[in-house]
Amino acid sequence: MEIKQYIEENEERFLQELFSLIRIPSISAQPEHRPDMEVCAERWKQLLLEAGADEAMVMPSAGHPLVFARKTIDPSAPTVLVYAHYDVMPAEPLELWHSDPFEPEVRDGRIYARGADDDKGQAMIQVKAFEYLVREGLLKHNVKFIFEGEEEIGSPSLNAFLHEHKELLKSDIILVSDTSMLGADLPSLTTGLRGLAYWEVEVTGPNRDLHSGHFGGAVANPVNVLCEMLAQVTDKNGRITVPHFYDDVEELFACEREMLAGIPFDEEQYKAAIGVKALRGESGYSTLERNSCRPSFDICGIWGGYTGTGAKTVLPSKAFAKVSCRLVPHQDHEKISALFADYLQTLAPDCVQVKVTPMHGGQGYVCPVTLPAYRAAEAGFGKAFGRRPLAVRRGGSIPIISDFERILGVKTVLMGFGLESDAIHSPDENFRLDIFRKGIEAVTEFHLRYRECMD
Repeated sequence: MEIKQYIEENEERFLQELFSLIRIPSISAQPEHRPDMEVCAERWKQLLLEAGADEAMVMPSAGHPLVFARKTIDPSAPTVLVYAHYDVMPAEPLELWHSDPFEPEVRDGRIYARGADDDKGQAMIQVKAFEYLVREGLLKHNVKFIFEGEEEIGSPSLNAFLHEHKELLKSDIILVSDTSMLGADLPSLTTGLRGLAYWEVEVTGPNRDLHSGHFGGAVANPVNVLCEMLAQVTDKNGRITVPHFYDDVEELFACEREMLAGIPFDEEQYKAAIGVKALRGESGYSTLERNSCRPSFDICGIWGGYTGTGAKTVLPSKAFAKVSCRLVPHQDHEKISALFADYLQTLAPDCVQVKVTPMHGGQGYVCPVTLPAYRAAEAGFGKAFGRRPLAVRRGGSIPIISDFERILGVKTVLMGFGLESDAIHSPDENFRLDIFRKGIEAVTEFHLRYRECMD
């Protein structure tokens, strides 16, 4: 049976199985949902066994459990390890949803629910392609699955799990569907991700809040000082001023810049979609280069003093900010974290004390387009979408991808099917049914071509 026919005949079952997962509010960030995490892991175990895995198990970690499954065709054959996550973001604000976030609803050709795309829908694509290949006797290599329950909170338990279970997770390539495409008619494969460094900055001035009339103009205001300091972290050309920040930043090859320049991109539409009149960033680079291949610095939150209703004439004792840098491959997040902390101390005047606390970080990642698995993924997209996918770097960060390479010694192919319109992490998250179908077809073709590309 051809894959298109298999999808058509089984789609209702596929959706009901996906809905059974979506109805479980597996919100890793909220302790009250810990029982739901266990239930969701067990449900995935059951579905993987039903799809054709030889074995599946729920495995403990320091935090939420992980689900492991495998199908062994031939111990001497290559092994593909499929990674996904079963946890989801909180659904609040609930009043902005047009339907219950944990009661999936299909309307206008889309599934609306929390996790419809990120990552239960995309994980189901992987499992249903696997199911088809097993039932039709077409699978020629081994497949393992590892589904975690902490991705949305930074995967704090995954590193230890990887170290502890290296042999269990041994594979030749890792396949992940947790990224997005440029558009429904513009398929793309993510070949690079930016790294991340994140800090909280605390500036302390006087030993208590002061009357701004009695002390204003004579005592340094920590909020003012914090703003002055952070304003110096980037210059008028959009360059980050931290000494040695760019030491490990590699310039793009001319061919990469040409490829990015060839991507259909409407800057006016881009501005209109986010409601801005002009764009701003590092001089000498295009918008697509700035938001994917170049590092950036952002103040993610800033507070201090009185922010309640009405007026309160206060000179605050403290001011705070949360700041982050998106990093490019080869920039080490720990090195950058130390450089930034040291630099901010040099910017601090004697009238305040500054404390910089690293929060978390992760390395960037690059997938070579010469990998056999990458060529198989290209073939998969070509079969399902009717055109060769573009190779693009994306601006987001998935620190676990670099962890896979560092700990397991295996590269990852990012074969994601999300769209910007899917509103992941937001109210009315959704997933297009036509993309769901094409995703299953594309992953099926990946597996059919993978062994061929390896030979």
